[in-house]
Amino acid sequence: MPKKVFVSGCYDLLHSGHVEFFRQASAYGDLYVGIGSDATVLHYKNHKTLYPEQERLFMVKAIRYVKDAFINAGDGVMDFIPTVEALKPDIFVVNADGSSEQKRKFCEERGIEYVVLQRTPAEGLKARSSTDLKAESSSIPTRLDLAGTWIDQPYVSYFAPGWALTISLEPTFEVRDRCGLSTSTRKMIQKIWPIKLPDMEPEMLAKLIFCFENDPERSDGIISGAQDAIGICIPGLARHYYNNRFWPEKIETCENPAVLDWLENHLAMIPMEPRRPGCSVVEGKDITEPKVKALAAAADRCWDAIMAMNLKAFAAAYLDSFNAQVAMFPGMVRPVPSALDIPATIAQWAATPGVLAWKMPGAGGGGYLALVVEDAATFCQQHPEGIRLHIRRK
Repeated sequence: MPKKVFVSGCYDLLHSGHVEFFRQASAYGDLYVGIGSDATVLHYKNHKTLYPEQERLFMVKAIRYVKDAFINAGDGVMDFIPTVEALKPDIFVVNADGSSEQKRKFCEERGIEYVVLQRTPAEGLKARSSTDLKAESSSIPTRLDLAGTWIDQPYVSYFAPGWALTISLEPTFEVRDRCGLSTSTRKMIQKIWPIKLPDMEPEMLAKLIFCFENDPERSDGIISGAQDAIGICIPGLARHYYNNRFWPEKIETCENPAVLDWLENHLAMIPMEPRRPGCSVVEGKDITEPKVKALAAAADRCWDAIMAMNLKAFAAAYLDSFNAQVAMFPGMVRPVPSALDIPATIAQWAATPGVLAWKMPGAGGGGYLALVVEDAATFCQQHPEGIRLHIRRK
């Protein structure tokens, strides 16, 4: 009797990569597919599906490698749990970029064989992934804040001035909403320039975007930090100095290829669940002069360490900056409400060999862990869920 093989995904942008994945998975036995519901996609990725769940179910069922398919009844990254419990598969197959320790442990606890397949295209075809297709549709960069986060808000720099450090990233991965990578600013840019940034002076472009996003008629009273627009628009590594104003007094940049290559070799990201709608990361904030000065000092050390390409000093300053953020905004790691145990996730990766430091991008509350690692290529090979970063050059 053939073994039951299970795979799970959204399959919204169904493409040849999915079909080849199904073909390879079906070699292990009868293939059953769990499909993320419309509600799960909306809740987890914060956007509607291109095709509704019944249409996606119809398309997946029509593929000859698939024995049967179901809409998963669960929620979040583990939405397949009810399907697995009902189906009782012998084998769970995932793509390398969809693998996680959480899924592996889930299978171990239930005696299910866990198989990880490398993403390989069918012979003669180009490799496809939903992430690549989405990335190809827009080349608008995103940004990762490295140190000094929150200093761009005047209610923070009021206590002490300081630098924020950002890198501009090529969108070589799916830039998920509510994950700390300036997606709100990125969407504002796409309202004007849907495909790519215009060819103009980066600082002027950043100021235009900052002013556009922070419309004086905006009713929520929130001013997006300038580091978002600056981090997206200015290539390479930038630091910007804030002193009780919304726009920085000065901006310094580094586009030295050796430095940027070095940074890429020591940074990786791990996806987590996005920050939940309605959760607060500013509730319980405690902003004092000593805490802001600690944030500013860590950002200074971080820049110096990067310029010297000193990994040990970089990791220490990077972590000090994050700890200074959390000291002021404990909701970054304990947002209210949230079903995500962020401290446990941080502890797991902090104890992982090769990981030297960690932080949450942006305001935290979910999204990603941005790690300093000994070697990014080795780390992502050992942990397929890891995302390598590509810093945007001119």
